[in-house]
Amino acid sequence: MLENLINLIRENAGDAIINNNAIPNENNEKAIYATATSITDVLSNAVSGGNLNGIMDLFNANTSNTDNPIVSNIIDQVKSKLTGELNIDENESSNISNSLVPNIIDKFVNKTNDPNDSNFDLKDIMSNIGGGNLDINSIISGISGGNSGGIGNMIGNLFGK
Repeated sequence: MLENLINLIRENAGDAIINNNAIPNENNEKAIYATATSITDVLSNAVSGGNLNGIMDLFNANTSNTDNPIVSNIIDQVKSKLTGELNIDENESSNISNSLVPNIIDKFVNKTNDPNDSNFDLKDIMSNIGGGNLDINSIISGISGGNSGGIGNMIGNLFGK
């Protein structure tokens, strides 16, 4: 999953990273990696912290991710890594993370929701970020309030349950 995410970021890093004078060319891959690991770290922390509704809202193709607190956390972590690890000015780090992360998350979500794109399988992603310890039936029950309709049914269909 991480390699696919890194490639997605690399393909879409353009002006935010690759063509950005604030990031020396020798640090482009570090900035891409920092972005990818921020995404996986925040998603993993959301799962381990029990924020499964936030995760499901993120991957729900019918909602906007701009207001999702998980996206805000990813933006903050990318900004922190760019500033702390790559010594990029805080204002520039903020500009980079605010422009790059929502775009990447939208593309990431679209790819996971695309049944023709096997590189971004939601079941694999959830397994990876959950450390393979997720109980899919509990997730579905928790989100749907115990009934099988709505988002719970949608998630069940995603996981073949």
